[in-house]
Amino acid sequence: MESLLNQTHSNLEILVVNDGSTDGAEAVLDPFHDPEGTRGVPVKVHHQPPLGLSAGRQWAVEHATGEWVAITDIDVRPEPDWVANMVAQVQPLHDTERVVAITGRTVFEQANDLVSRLRSIEIAAKYRSRPRRTSLANGPCSMFEREALLAVGGFDPSWYHAEDMEVSLRLIQAGGTIVYARDAMVKHVPETGARHFLAKRRRDARAHVRIVRHHPKRRRSGPGFDFLGSSKLVLCMLPLWAAMLIASLPFLSGLALGEGSLDGRILERWEGRLLGVSLLLLSLSELLLWRGRLGVVNREIMRTTTGSKVVAVLGVRRLTLRWSLALWHGLLLGLLDALLGRNGHRR
Repeated sequence: MESLLNQTHSNLEILVVNDGSTDGAEAVLDPFHDPEGTRGVPVKVHHQPPLGLSAGRQWAVEHATGEWVAITDIDVRPEPDWVANMVAQVQPLHDTERVVAITGRTVFEQANDLVSRLRSIEIAAKYRSRPRRTSLANGPCSMFEREALLAVGGFDPSWYHAEDMEVSLRLIQAGGTIVYARDAMVKHVPETGARHFLAKRRRDARAHVRIVRHHPKRRRSGPGFDFLGSSKLVLCMLPLWAAMLIASLPFLSGLALGEGSLDGRILERWEGRLLGVSLLLLSLSELLLWRGRLGVVNREIMRTTTGSKVVAVLGVRRLTLRWSLALWHGLLLGLLDALLGRNGHRR
């Protein structure tokens, strides 16, 4: 709240939605309620049952009075010039361009654990390669033309996660342009803990099924998805490692039963060929881990590790395997949502 009240762009109103919090949010937020703006900026605090993020965003959009509506989340702190830097990008570059949304940059802060370091490095890598015209107005750091947003239906309360991607694609489909403003920055608290990290990745994958189903590539216009990051590669890791394990099972069972060794009978039998396949798959997985987006993450973690490099390498691989499993789990849940027509899926 303090970071919003201290924005350098002064022509603001702030709408706060408490979506059924159970941690005493009312006592924290109610002192900020000042609809008349006697302290400089009008602030409206709205308490509602736990209806979900989309419902909260939609309430704010419907009750806003400005031409543009900026959205953010409770776990980020906007920089003082966040709104001002987005407003500076409102004007189109040419007559055929219609800017309907501006999206800023989220910087994930780091704690001392592997998860927060991986997340911070991965997000930074995504933003480094982001073009001016983008396909996603990110939820924590974006601004929308209010009338354009309402014209495409706004935020649907039935959507399960990824409400920012859904409205972004609708805006682009309606002929709008989303612009990336690198200097419009918010700082995200460290994303710590493997369980929390994996739950969010599972949720991302689950919602992505709805996005792809409602907006298949053949029907999309404008730039392609530019913010998937490492997910595609990580998704490949589980089947790759599973195939590697299956291919090496005959060799491992042979060793366990004492039927041979690396320079004995076992390499003269078909187990040797399967071992070669397993080693090839292992090399491929390492190539994926050290090249592209995942490679940026791995190399940066190794560069900044102050402890054992071996422990860091093993930790990244273990987390990547669990990450891949979470993505597959999320995709299966998304397919089930599609079959049952729930969480924003059309029947």
